[in-house]
Amino acid sequence: MAKAVRKVGEKEVSIGGPVPQVKPGEKLVRRTASVCPVCYRLIPAIIVERDGKLYIRKVCPEHGETEELYRGAFLDMYNKFMKFYTTRSYLQNPIFDAGRPCPYNCGLCPLHMSHTGLLNIVVTNRCDLSCRYCFFYAERAGFVYEPTIDQIREMIRTAHKQGIRAKAIQLTGGEPTMRDDLVEIVRAVREENITHVQLNTHIIRLAYDYELTRKLREAGVNTVYMSFDGVTPNVNTKNHREVPYFFENARKAKMTSLVLVPTVIRGRNTDQLGAIIEFAARNMDVVRSVNFQPVSLVGQMKRHERERYRITIPEVIKLIEEQTNGQIPHDARYPVPAAAVISEFIAAFTGKPQPAFTSHPVCGAGTYVYVERKGDEIKYIPITAFVDVDGLLERMMKVAEDFKAGRISKSRFLMKGIYELEKFVDKRKQPKGIDIIKMLYKIIVRHDYSTLGEFHYRFLFLGMMHFQDPYNYDVDRVRRCVIHYGTPDGRVIPFCAFNVFPELYRDYIQKEFSIPLEEREKEHGKTEKYVRSQELIKKLESGEPYIKHYKPFRHLRKK
Repeated sequence: MAKAVRKVGEKEVSIGGPVPQVKPGEKLVRRTASVCPVCYRLIPAIIVERDGKLYIRKVCPEHGETEELYRGAFLDMYNKFMKFYTTRSYLQNPIFDAGRPCPYNCGLCPLHMSHTGLLNIVVTNRCDLSCRYCFFYAERAGFVYEPTIDQIREMIRTAHKQGIRAKAIQLTGGEPTMRDDLVEIVRAVREENITHVQLNTHIIRLAYDYELTRKLREAGVNTVYMSFDGVTPNVNTKNHREVPYFFENARKAKMTSLVLVPTVIRGRNTDQLGAIIEFAARNMDVVRSVNFQPVSLVGQMKRHERERYRITIPEVIKLIEEQTNGQIPHDARYPVPAAAVISEFIAAFTGKPQPAFTSHPVCGAGTYVYVERKGDEIKYIPITAFVDVDGLLERMMKVAEDFKAGRISKSRFLMKGIYELEKFVDKRKQPKGIDIIKMLYKIIVRHDYSTLGEFHYRFLFLGMMHFQDPYNYDVDRVRRCVIHYGTPDGRVIPFCAFNVFPELYRDYIQKEFSIPLEEREKEHGKTEKYVRSQELIKKLESGEPYIKHYKPFRHLRKK
């Protein structure tokens, strides 16, 4: 890799460095590129296997070697996941020209390999909390960023220029409920031909404000993507006491698609992963999913500090298997791009390109679980217990390829791809009241929002997404990213570029479209931080919703 310097934003970034060496006792898994966590120099990197784990290593000529845990368990899972890796580009219409190497040319440029699957739009960088693991908030940035509704509309239109349109938008922050015009924003987003609006929030305001919850649902919010780090107040310091009250408001407002989002930090909440799933299972009238996010380590941290908090997706999966007594085994998981197989199959069936989540296989994992309740007892039945998922995906992939290549007719395609679905389902093990063949048939034939929703209301989805940081950064991953941010300067930027390099992307762009914090505070006053008095804590914990929701977990609080 030739040495060079490129200007990105207001920062000069060096390009090139020595190729790391494989050490005795290690096995080379693959080569990639990464960045120096100190100066952001783009440098060669290798991923090696050692003692049953994977590590990423890179060497900066100025700041030396950095080695970081890449996958902490289940190497067989890594090999299984990488079968879904593709070198094919799904980006039809790049927005930017390629002028610098990835990840320093984001916009999207022709080097990117995936179209937008979920478009994040930051509606404010203000927040009434100050969580230590948060990517950003106004007080830290020194300015207030709040795009206008017209700017938000334009971000969506820019993203739609890619060809395959993202139909899912996440409104995020900061804390979106700090915006008094949030309901109007949701309506405007819906008017831009968006079928799924997701609100990323700590839900505290919604716990106190039923009317706002109702108005947001009526305006078009489909899903609330809510922080939920554990089932006890010492672990979930963010919103533990408010969650039950929001759940009650959500039920009344018919807001029945909630996603619990635990940020997983080793030693902080890793003993409550099973309890989080149980909490979701006991509230499946409103909860659709749990999406675990292993913490991203931002800022300068020494290696021993990183080792203290770092946890990777396979380690989270292992803990869930242990904490559910083996009911949710590690081999029930599949990588995000496994869903692209179904998208490709439907595209072949309809003759129309379909949105495909073609992220890197390492980025995320998921499975569906059927929750069986008998009184107070809960049993989990993963979809792999009665569906041969491997066989089904292999069949769909082969049939779609044969049809597109002209090797089989449309009637043969229908026979092998749809009518023979039952070959992959064990009806004897299928949960009572579930007809998975009928569900799959409807998803393939109808492939619409309501059909997929019907499936999601019968199963609990357990997902994971591990966003990168400068220590474990893998350029191959960011090139395949499907979760993007829209910005007012006409760019669409992958998540792990936008947040990992704030001086180059997030803060640099937002500052241009912001007002200084002091100026805003003079006009509107300071953002009041949410503080619970002892009186408020007592009131919340003595309320019927709190007692009802947390009764099954009282033993954990005592421990």
